[in-house]
Amino acid sequence: MIGYYVVMGVSGCGKSTVAEGMARKMRGTYIDGDDLHPQSNIDKMSAGEPLTDEDRWPWLDKVGETLGQGTPPRIIACSALKRAYRDRIIARAGVPVVFVHLHGSYEVLKDRMAKRDGHFMPTKLLDSQLETLEMPGADEPVVTLDIDQPPEDLIAQAVAAVGRMP
Repeated sequence: MIGYYVVMGVSGCGKSTVAEGMARKMRGTYIDGDDLHPQSNIDKMSAGEPLTDEDRWPWLDKVGETLGQGTPPRIIACSALKRAYRDRIIARAGVPVVFVHLHGSYEVLKDRMAKRDGHFMPTKLLDSQLETLEMPGADEPVVTLDIDQPPEDLIAQAVAAVGRMP
């Protein structure tokens, strides 16, 4: 088992719920990537402005560094929308990393985002996130799961899938 995991996908896909559940089942450490954003990024997203790559690089560096610290298993929730972002996380982590990509329909994502309370990411940024998303390639260490199912099923599938990774 690898031991270092990033639960990825656009806002509203359930990254935090699945990552936290994986950490609980695997007796590991859960880290919310949103907590690693600098305040300037949170302010920008709260105002409905999409982040640029320049905004994201320092955050992604911190995500990778934080993931690679400590005893595995370590599971972090992070959008990791582009291949370059995922590569950067791996490089900064300094350890093998597996991505769990939570993927779903626009309707399911928008509905989930609309029902969230107290999150800084407004629903109107979903379109920009979907435009930014580069689906993981077959050569990437990734497991892709469909989010149109109960969270406990997703968590169980994620734990089982990463357990089968070489």
